[in-house]
Amino acid sequence: MRKFDLCLSSEGAEVVLATSSDEKHPPENIIDGNPETFWTTTGMFPQEFIICFHKHVKVEKLIIQSYLVRTLKIEKTTSKEPVSFEQWIEKATKSVPPTRSLKDLSLEKLRGPRKKICGP
Repeated sequence: MRKFDLCLSSEGAEVVLATSSDEKHPPENIIDGNPETFWTTTGMFPQEFIICFHKHVKVEKLIIQSYLVRTLKIEKTTSKEPVSFEQWIEKATKSVPPTRSLKDLSLEKLRGPRKKICGP
């Protein structure tokens, strides 16, 4: 079975909600496939974004690059609309001293069109 990165705008993924936006580092950078771009937030309160895949997908592995994130929560829904999310995974992260961390999460297979990522 061919595996590829479904979480790219070039594959049809879309950021449909983000709680923070910066002109130089917008939420769309999350799914642009460029390791040199990123989404930045205020860090003032827990931040979240929702990625819509517009079709059911099976997620087997998730790689998160983050900076100063204390807790990562991932929620899922199989609804066609971004509603009725249920918690899928929660991980405490260790980023002391403040450095960029790379989380490679091998996950239970998840099916559904929308994923909600939350973290302070």
